[in-house]
Amino acid sequence: MIGPVLLTAGGTGGHMFPAEALARELLARGQPVALITDRRGKAFGDSLPAVPVYRVHAATLFPGVLGKVRTIGLIALGTVQARRVIAEVKPSVVVGFGGYPSLPAVIAARLARVPVVLHEQNAVLGRANRLMVRGAIKLGVSFPVVSGVPESCRDIVVQTGNPVRPGVAGERGAFYTPPNGVGPIRLLVLGGSQGARVFSDVIPAALARVPEGLRARLVVAQQCRPEDIDGARTAYEGLGVGGVELSSFFTDVPARLAAAHLVICRAGASTMAELTAVGRPSVLVPYPYATDDHQTVNARSLAQAGGAWLMAQPEFTADALAVRLEALLAQPGDLALAAAVARGWCVVDAAARLAETVIEVAHGCASGCACSQQLNGQGSAE
Repeated sequence: MIGPVLLTAGGTGGHMFPAEALARELLARGQPVALITDRRGKAFGDSLPAVPVYRVHAATLFPGVLGKVRTIGLIALGTVQARRVIAEVKPSVVVGFGGYPSLPAVIAARLARVPVVLHEQNAVLGRANRLMVRGAIKLGVSFPVVSGVPESCRDIVVQTGNPVRPGVAGERGAFYTPPNGVGPIRLLVLGGSQGARVFSDVIPAALARVPEGLRARLVVAQQCRPEDIDGARTAYEGLGVGGVELSSFFTDVPARLAAAHLVICRAGASTMAELTAVGRPSVLVPYPYATDDHQTVNARSLAQAGGAWLMAQPEFTADALAVRLEALLAQPGDLALAAAVARGWCVVDAAARLAETVIEVAHGCASGCACSQQLNGQGSAE
């Protein structure tokens, strides 16, 4: 048995969901796991009480010269704290899931000559992973092609896929049935953890423009920002839509995905992983201000494969969406094909693949393979 695996993630669910999925997989194999996150990051809560959680300081990139100094200072403090955690836990490997909250633990692991595995959820290598990738033993990626990986690091890349929550994985057996031409058409709108204002503005206006008979068949479940719900509810009144449910947060997203005929959503890493795990056709509207525009790259990857339709936010108007919806819903065969492509695009056993990679690195470094030589070469960073 190798020593504990130390995971480090924080911030958004996009980093924490795959970390939690890996933790579950490792625990199921009898492998001890611990987690380092920052003070703002969410831990696994009561779902995985067997995972001890350590919190260290970290920071996003604050603007300006003083902001950069503050960022560096907080990361340095977090690194000192993370080194103490590593000395206590004695991990066999540290697994970083990106985001600035992962930096202190990954830096501390390199200083302590503990092997590092990184995981990238998006189709563009994130900034934190970009900073740390040259010191990693393996880089697990979710997309077939990931931009931003240095040429010198190509040989450490392994496509593991992006692990999803158990509830999502459990809906993979719910095969897609397209709308039949007479029954309800279930439209699911997801805007990330806090919804998206553009969806609240555009979607009701678009549905007002589709033919009355089609509109009456639509059953809409839409996630809205709390401050937008009243306005969206007013916009839906009198439209003649078959049904509308608005909420700032859905606790049963896996079941709603399984029931949906079409999804309109952003293109964050977790959303993409969950869409493809269940296998549902989607209209993807990338968040235009995402770092390095990575959501557009995510969306384009699936759209070019035929598993989704990409609409850039400037083109996501009521008129354009009405035309798109009317065309898609008139061709259930196209919806079924996109669902099948999306489902086939998913790496089903992502958690298991990532776990195998982590365990292989831990065992290999413990036995003195080339990984150990690479780690020893990092001694000048001490």
